[in-house]
Amino acid sequence: MDLLDFARGPALQVALGIFVLGVTWRLMSLLLLPRLRDKSVPKKGTLAAPLAAVWEVIRRTWPDKVFARQTMVWHVNGFVFHFGLAIVILFFAPHIAFFRDLLGISWPALPNNAIYAVGALTVAALVISLIRRFANPVQRLLSGADDYFSWLVTFLPVITGLLANSHLVARYETLLAIHILCVAAFLIWLPFGKLMHTFYVFIARGQTGAHLARRGAQL
Repeated sequence: MDLLDFARGPALQVALGIFVLGVTWRLMSLLLLPRLRDKSVPKKGTLAAPLAAVWEVIRRTWPDKVFARQTMVWHVNGFVFHFGLAIVILFFAPHIAFFRDLLGISWPALPNNAIYAVGALTVAALVISLIRRFANPVQRLLSGADDYFSWLVTFLPVITGLLANSHLVARYETLLAIHILCVAAFLIWLPFGKLMHTFYVFIARGQTGAHLARRGAQL
């Protein structure tokens, strides 16, 4: 078995299994926690809990006006690499073929050149976010090993994918194997590090929105 066969065979299969089990365990351990019943009387005229939860998720995607001016550049940079990752993962033809084999569903792909451009922007945005983490004294103080390792396992699949499809540095088969192994590392790490915010962010913001709406707080 060569490196590519190992990467797209046992390595990826094990990574997918750990990812599914890990995410399920983390979500269930949160959602099944015992909760005290909220006995307060809901304020009249407020949004129903599900609507308030959805609105809070949407509202929190953009900073409050008082902070917008100082943080706009970093919010835009965050949008670039988050949406960039989503576009590259979901709309690159080889990735869609992988999802079709795995889940039995597919959808139209974007042109390769568009994916390469988005991938390059994503790499640039991730590098900028790392520079800011080092340059900003507060963020540097708050950053730990989890933050840097989570950045690394996010960055490597993107850059190795670009290199593989550009046929740069090494043979395509070697770069493809390295790319798949980087994806496997990303999948294994996601449930156990801060990358789990991929799922937690919606639960936390939704719960906050429902909680505040019940008390009549302005959202």
